[in-house]
Amino acid sequence: MENRQNRFIKPDTEKKIDTLLAKMTVKEKIGQLHQLGTSPVGGFEISKNEMKKLLDAGRLTKEDYDNWMSNEQWDENEGLVRAGEIGSFLGRDKDPNFYNHLQRVAVEESRLGIPLIFGNDVIHGHRTVFPIPLAESCSFDDETFEKTAEIAAKEAASEGIHWTFAPMLDISRDARWGRIAESAGEDTYLASRYAAAKVRGFQGEDFSDKDRIVACAKHFVAYGAAEGGRDYNSVDMSMQKLWNTYLPPFKAACEAGAGTFMSAFNDLNGIPCSANTYLLRTVLREKFGFKGFVVSDAFSVGECVAHGVAEDRKQAAELCLNAGVNMDMVVGCYRDHVEELLNEGKISEDTLNEAVREILRIKFAKGLFDNPYTDVESAADILICDEHRKEALKAAEKSIVLLKNEDILPLRKNAKIAVVGELADDAEEMLGCWVLGGLPEETVTLIDALKLRGIDFVYEKCCGVKTDFNREAFERAIENADIIIATVGEYRDMSGEAASYCDIDLHGEQKKLIDALYNCGKPFVTLLFNGRPLAIRDVAEKTPALVECWHLGTEAGNAICNVLFGDYNPSGRLTATFPNYSGECPLYYNHLNTGRPTSEVRHSSKYQDAPIKPLYPFGYGLSYTDYAYSNLSAEIIGDNISVSVDVENAGKVSGTETVQFYIQDVVAKTARPVRELKEYKKVYLEPGEKVTVTVKITIADIGYYDEALEYIVEPGEFKLWVGHDSTTELVTSVFVK
Repeated sequence: MENRQNRFIKPDTEKKIDTLLAKMTVKEKIGQLHQLGTSPVGGFEISKNEMKKLLDAGRLTKEDYDNWMSNEQWDENEGLVRAGEIGSFLGRDKDPNFYNHLQRVAVEESRLGIPLIFGNDVIHGHRTVFPIPLAESCSFDDETFEKTAEIAAKEAASEGIHWTFAPMLDISRDARWGRIAESAGEDTYLASRYAAAKVRGFQGEDFSDKDRIVACAKHFVAYGAAEGGRDYNSVDMSMQKLWNTYLPPFKAACEAGAGTFMSAFNDLNGIPCSANTYLLRTVLREKFGFKGFVVSDAFSVGECVAHGVAEDRKQAAELCLNAGVNMDMVVGCYRDHVEELLNEGKISEDTLNEAVREILRIKFAKGLFDNPYTDVESAADILICDEHRKEALKAAEKSIVLLKNEDILPLRKNAKIAVVGELADDAEEMLGCWVLGGLPEETVTLIDALKLRGIDFVYEKCCGVKTDFNREAFERAIENADIIIATVGEYRDMSGEAASYCDIDLHGEQKKLIDALYNCGKPFVTLLFNGRPLAIRDVAEKTPALVECWHLGTEAGNAICNVLFGDYNPSGRLTATFPNYSGECPLYYNHLNTGRPTSEVRHSSKYQDAPIKPLYPFGYGLSYTDYAYSNLSAEIIGDNISVSVDVENAGKVSGTETVQFYIQDVVAKTARPVRELKEYKKVYLEPGEKVTVTVKITIADIGYYDEALEYIVEPGEFKLWVGHDSTTELVTSVFVK
């Protein structure tokens, strides 16, 4: 595979950078390393109360606190830009006029005319909001991954944004961790395909195109393995696990040409990722061949002091710049201390020049030196246009996962329906976490969609995430109903950054609503709105139909209605395991067997007070039809394993099946996972239609990193499972010589 990083190295560009570096003062060089943000935690606003808490916790100095509170960070920006002492801005108003003004100061009024690069968190859409990444990953659809990123880039670029802090590529195996919502789930192979597709979508063939933006692979690395699922917590793992499980998606993003990487908040085996020379230089630069630049996560340079590896922010700047972090997000450690460190010989001139070179390289590649300004007039025709809404609808439909259906769905369109639960008509909650551009008034709720379709329904909130159950309203709502739709789940700010929970069951009195439905004697369907897998075993047992709707974005209501009434046959498959109880976390399908594999035997690896199997496994998802698998075969042809299986639509409704291919190295030098996803392929089948699905799995891709961190493929037996999800029993074997 071509490493698209090499495209950044152009002799003419490198000569231009040499010329600029020769002209730049030390302060101007340091300016390129400094990114100014919206708040002390990055690119979004926080309240004055939260700012005070940061001060009291020692996270902000009194000087920094006063600056943020007085908005001085922004009020003095023009002078700093004019002096060449800011290289990038993060967040703030998404107003192209504002960005153009600052850019004009940088290009036309600063001494060297080096353009700014404007970044923002374009995570799952800009003005048109797509499903949260965890939801979208359930589509198992590379084209969708790429298309939604392409649209997000086009909209963001139209409002002056050059650079997004996405995709997030943290393997996430603990549903208590709030940022699982921003991930592609628990599987390394799926996340690697997601990574490459997102980079292609954001950047295109050439991200100097006015409709494209620079991608940023984050958080490098292993942030998703934070102990206890607690955000910002420590990570301690073997190098084998790091290389086999957590690094591959980042490698895929790098090879796809990601222009930037972001260092993670966490420490890895005691060394903060932003000060980790092994990660940032040995792995990223030397092993992966990365040619772009690394930005710290917000404040993570300064947080080396709290980690206990730096005595003050000056030493933190020394450690992180020497380790390979080019740009300091928000905190200003580089701005305040690099010149002094340079004079003391603790940072070399070569290191400073290298850091600046890599930033300038991406600014040149983005075309900022040739086309620094945004066409202000273009945004109106691009933002949330009909074409983008159609793609948002398709993405949302593909992301919905049908978890249970006892002949309840699809619903009759002429049925009398009662809708209960406040989330049915809360547009803001449909948008999900990390939305900086979407507007609730442009978002379709379930109630909106039911009205648009002329469905006969009544609606009562009855209960909410933090609202008590109202039995009187409930009885009033269901009195004349043939069927009931219940909406339960989480608010959008209950997942995402700083939103870890030790209990991931339904909050508040929502279970009282489910109990009332269970006892009312009428059929009902429960819709889940959430940003993580939930531990809802009792809810799943009581509800006859259960639909995972996630936070689906702008077209949420229309997508849900299309599934509920059979206009779209659900095809989503889970990319993160649902536990029965919170205490089972972390829980994931591709674990090791242990010497006493999980079984009904008492002395085996399991909890005595929980089922052996998860509530819903990786890859799981129902349909309105049934798929039958047969005639599985596999053979080695050259450097590939060719796997074929017959897949038949055995039901009465057309649908799309996600055929999943898993493999296990039966005997190896080190214990290998019980199964690993190695390929997936989607097929559309009419009722009664049968097709033979064939894929080729490259033998080189079934290896692993051994204890010496050497990538090897061992000879011997490899089992191959093919089927509907990670629990499929259709199996064959091949022998690799």
